[in-house]
Amino acid sequence: MDAFIRGMPKAELHVHVEGTLEPELRVRLAERNGVELPYRTADELAASYAYQDLSSFLALYFSGMDVLRTEQDFFELTYAYLQRVHAQNVVYTEMHFDPQAHTSRGIAFDTVISGIRRAQEMAQDELGIRSQLILGILRDMSAESAMEALEQSLAYRDWIVGVGLDSDEKGNPPVKFREVFERARAEGYKLTMHCDHLQENSVEHIRQCLDVIGVDRIDHGYHVLDDEGLIDDVRRRHMCLTFCTTSNPSDPAPRRAAELKRALELGLNVTVNTDDPAYMRSYYLSEVLLNTQQAVGLSREQVAELARNAFRSAWIGEGRGRRTLMTCICHIKALFPICSTTLRVRNLAFQGLPMS
Repeated sequence: MDAFIRGMPKAELHVHVEGTLEPELRVRLAERNGVELPYRTADELAASYAYQDLSSFLALYFSGMDVLRTEQDFFELTYAYLQRVHAQNVVYTEMHFDPQAHTSRGIAFDTVISGIRRAQEMAQDELGIRSQLILGILRDMSAESAMEALEQSLAYRDWIVGVGLDSDEKGNPPVKFREVFERARAEGYKLTMHCDHLQENSVEHIRQCLDVIGVDRIDHGYHVLDDEGLIDDVRRRHMCLTFCTTSNPSDPAPRRAAELKRALELGLNVTVNTDDPAYMRSYYLSEVLLNTQQAVGLSREQVAELARNAFRSAWIGEGRGRRTLMTCICHIKALFPICSTTLRVRNLAFQGLPMS
């Protein structure tokens, strides 16, 4: 199973590029930019990563961004992630980025997105991995700030495929940003929103996403399983749920793996993703899939179904890029021997295709 998971072509739909800031890179950028860290080495920094809930995780996540100052910083961050997952046979990824977290500390929107874009282009040209960007709206900031971020994004419309909602969910329901997402839809963006684990009014927030906002996808969405009506609705819509069966730094066991298996058995369109891997034991997609499979005994066919779901739910239009993704689905569906699968992945590269 290890060789099968590592060898098959994979897509990832839910990863925050700032959440891929590995301790080694964080230390290096801190030294380059004159940012003082409370720890001298990458090992000491990694050992300090501890959190108990969403709020304590977010404090850690946002504090890490302080070392990201220049376009080159964002380039190196993004390229390091794309290199790493390319080595795991990830051929397509959709990355969230959080511009408000940077513009609020004086970093220009253009600095952020230009560095990320340069890395995307280089990775596609040199490695053959295709990626797209999702503009992350911080829900614990105001709707006015969200609209400003959306308006800033329009100058880069061709670089961004969708708009998402993340950060602290408590007291920040989807409907708070109804006008922002209506505008995003009108501008042609795809829509997604985080509905995290064990939050207040989780089921109600999912209903708002479906019935008020009209999202195309739900990030996390575990509490769909708490409501039979939601299960039926999400299944009928074939709505993609981007589960993240990740691990805490203090515990290698994957979280919410049992919920993932149940969702699969119920026929829901669920995928496995890494969320913020640098803060979650540096487990990237192959490791997360393998740990999840081992934890709940997923069959080979169930693992393949998870991979197919990700390709089917990708926000990529018609043309050669879409045909390449469909080829990946066919290869997974056929469950080729591992050596053949890996060989074919090398021939599925996106070199020469336009970024958008």
